Amino acid sequence: MLLEELLRSIKVERVHNDKDMKISGVSYHSQKVANGHLFVCVRGYKTDGHKYLAQAVANGAVAAVVEEVQEGFDIPQFVVKNSRIALAQLGDAFYDHPSKKMKMIGVTATNGKTTTSYMINAILENEGFKTGLIGTVSIKIDDMTIPAELTTPESLDLQYYLGEMAEKNVSHVCMEVSSAALETHRVETVDYDIVTLNNVSREHIDSHGSFEQYFEAKSSLIRNASARSIAVLNLDDPYSASLVNQTKAEVITFGVESKEGHIHCKNLDLTTGRAKFTVEILKAFKANGAEYIPGEFDIELSVPGLHSVYNSMVAITVALLSGVAVSTIQYTLKNFAGVERRFEFIYEEDIKIIDDHFANTGNINVTLQTLKYMDYKKLHIVYAIRGERGPTVNRENAEAIAEWAPKLGLKEIIATKSVSHVTAKDKVTDEEQRVFEEVMAEARIQVDLYEELPDAIARALGKAEEGDLVLLAGCQGMDHGAEIALQLLREKNELRIEILE
Repeated sequence: MLLEELLRSIKVERVHNDKDMKISGVSYHSQKVANGHLFVCVRGYKTDGHKYLAQAVANGAVAAVVEEVQEGFDIPQFVVKNSRIALAQLGDAFYDHPSKKMKMIGVTATNGKTTTSYMINAILENEGFKTGLIGTVSIKIDDMTIPAELTTPESLDLQYYLGEMAEKNVSHVCMEVSSAALETHRVETVDYDIVTLNNVSREHIDSHGSFEQYFEAKSSLIRNASARSIAVLNLDDPYSASLVNQTKAEVITFGVESKEGHIHCKNLDLTTGRAKFTVEILKAFKANGAEYIPGEFDIELSVPGLHSVYNSMVAITVALLSGVAVSTIQYTLKNFAGVERRFEFIYEEDIKIIDDHFANTGNINVTLQTLKYMDYKKLHIVYAIRGERGPTVNRENAEAIAEWAPKLGLKEIIATKSVSHVTAKDKVTDEEQRVFEEVMAEARIQVDLYEELPDAIARALGKAEEGDLVLLAGCQGMDHGAEIALQLLREKNELRIEILE
């Protein structure tokens, strides 16, 4: 590709050593540079790409996009105001604007992005569409899947994946859009057809500086949506609802508690933990040449939890907007197996064990609210304290648990620092432990604190009696919780058999 042609996609403020040439590729990581590449010097949180220009040139870079001219190089340098934005624009141009060739669905939320994206993808696949999926767990390009490194890839990598999808004639792409991706312009040039924001709660505060800045980043997916797109918003969430009049996109709203939107969830039954409900279309709307008039249809979910109801309401709305048959939606959600560690039942015999990614107050509130609907004798919570997220997040998480404790009859909590099961970046600090214990003490909730995860889980399983519910709650510190619990149960059952023999 001609360099001159590629540079039309960005705003160049100044040129140093201009030359005509062809470009064989674009890179932002010096170790991935090959002969003939244009290297983009991106300033990151921990390092600065300008420092690696010499290595990029040694590996074959023939031109560079910079925010400041780097002395000592005879290659052309093109100065831009923001190299991150330039990287997104260059990637989009180099891979021939792939998002314009497919139906793009952007999903953001503090909680539930992964499950919602998987739900939407499953529905679209069952309707017969060729799909792509980009998210926390993996990147799916039609029938090929590769592990994901980031929730939303860096802009150049994202455009590469979208280009591969377009080459394979993928028609619909569902992607998780993280707040970090929005703030760092990774999705700057993605042409979305549908965007959705399901919920917002206090998360990633330290990386964004404040909750206000976090919401500013998160909500930009909706606020910056084009007039030709559709925004799906949750009226039960005040942050999502606040964006109804803050976007050029056509807005379609839903609610479980609210009946003011286009779509309502009624007759909700969560007694088993797995929801049954009726979807009621309250206000007519049009999409893809079809008109949806007031009416209703029933849904059964195979995945448990109140949060799954909200995730499914997003998926149902997106599916209707994509022209999917109601029967396909019903079949898919009844058979959708879910995503690991999202209110996942891992054991359902004499006792029940649920494994949940207990990340923040929003996640905690919706999870414990679900337990309020369920039938069980006694609740036992094993909570992995969040490491390296700071005292603010840990205090708020503890306060959310304490607020629900009297409603759930919870007077004791088993906590763990998961010392041997987390990496250095997720170690629980003394301050984080202190604020957790402080909140529990104020709420008069007894804490049994264990350094190690297996000891904490063994304590809960030892206390649980028939009909009880054990909740394995936590993020990185509880990632190995399910396998540990199941192994302990296997050993317990083998011991019981030996005694009987």
